[in-house]
Amino acid sequence: MFLHLQVLRERHLPCYKADEGGVMLRVGAGGKIPCPGLDCTNSTNFTWYKRNKRVSEQHRTSCEKNGLLHLCTVSHYDTGLYFCDQHFIEQGLQWTFRRAIHVTAIPYESTNDSPRITFPNGNTTEEVELGEPHTLTCQVHFPFEVNFSAQIQWYMNYRGNMDNKTLLHSERQPQRKVTFKEFMVTETATIQQVTALHFNHTYTCIATNSVGNCSVTVKLKRTIQVKWPSLVGYPVAALLLVAGLVIVLHVKWLELRLIYMSRFKHGKADDEEKDFDVFLSYVWTSRCVEADGTLSSLSGPRLQDYLSTLELFSSGGEIGDQRPPEVLIYKVLEDLWGYRLCLLERDILPGGAFTNDVIHALRRSQILICVVSNDYLSDSDAVFVLESGIQVLLQNSSLKILLIWTSKTSTSFTQPYSPLPPVVQRALKVLPSLNWTSGKAGRATSNFWRSLRKALPKYRVTHNT
Repeated sequence: MFLHLQVLRERHLPCYKADEGGVMLRVGAGGKIPCPGLDCTNSTNFTWYKRNKRVSEQHRTSCEKNGLLHLCTVSHYDTGLYFCDQHFIEQGLQWTFRRAIHVTAIPYESTNDSPRITFPNGNTTEEVELGEPHTLTCQVHFPFEVNFSAQIQWYMNYRGNMDNKTLLHSERQPQRKVTFKEFMVTETATIQQVTALHFNHTYTCIATNSVGNCSVTVKLKRTIQVKWPSLVGYPVAALLLVAGLVIVLHVKWLELRLIYMSRFKHGKADDEEKDFDVFLSYVWTSRCVEADGTLSSLSGPRLQDYLSTLELFSSGGEIGDQRPPEVLIYKVLEDLWGYRLCLLERDILPGGAFTNDVIHALRRSQILICVVSNDYLSDSDAVFVLESGIQVLLQNSSLKILLIWTSKTSTSFTQPYSPLPPVVQRALKVLPSLNWTSGKAGRATSNFWRSLRKALPKYRVTHNT
């Protein structure tokens, strides 16, 4: 048997085009993804892939027609790299051309909202020290735009006159995606040395997009320094010890508060009725999609297989590793143990104020469980849920937080594409956690399931025990 291999230069190939395709689809509407080079052959034989899996095998409503991939309802999960394989025969040879097309799901094509300045929160006065540098910070939330037109500028108004102003040199930090529909941009302007003249002027931050603008004004005030009596007579060693303790407490104060609030504090709010027992936060990975994360998508023999899985688990048997933890934990908590779960994609309706809805749902839950993985730490919505849960916990709330790491140790996780918020980085080190170990955590009598059951809130009368 002989195999004939013919090597051609890229530019000599049929249907060659140097550029790859790209398309934007609006969430909630239908969309069409064209195959690049569709009209260069008479072939109607196409195969579509998302990453390394056929679109036809994925659990979403779609169809392929005349070389176009039709998505009936677009969601933000459809963002990604798609491949179109075109099959045809030319000069007796079987050809398969693969072209890539980048698909971006967008919330809308144009916005009607102006930016919002969240810091400073309105016109304010900042205290500064004479002769020291001072940094003016402006934090702005911009709505999504196809052609992102965010612009932030700092001005100095001489003697408070808005018509007599000078543009200040400023620096922009990397923008951060807060939600699917909103970005946060921070602009800073530094006064190298504060003088008495700076107290006579005001400073204005103006944020602008294609719809409109907003502004805040800052006035500087000299800090009144309090002179403390000297500690003459105290031993130097005692002074250094006290200073060292203060520094340690200052640096580790957040971690100490989180340890106390999450492990030792038991407030009266524990007896209050909550709408949800567990707020389960996770990110669907490709393995999760393959594992059929929703019970409603199962039918026939696959439903019987799932029910037999629950039956084995309830009788002390062993569950195989075919189901990822994001799927198995969700199924066991809700369908087997009977807890009332709050799921982001199911119980928080789209179209509302995402930030307020998440915080409200966290306050109505007894415990927040986060299934932490590399994909989780790289997902802005998931990180926002965890960050919001930490803030709710720090507000003397009865909410508890439990992390479930999906690798052997938390240190084995790679750095996500965008840096995590500082409060999340510090909280990941001290919050209560469990480790999901593949091949061992599937047994009902294992330490993982016993520890998870112990960390969950107590059953109520309405639960299925």
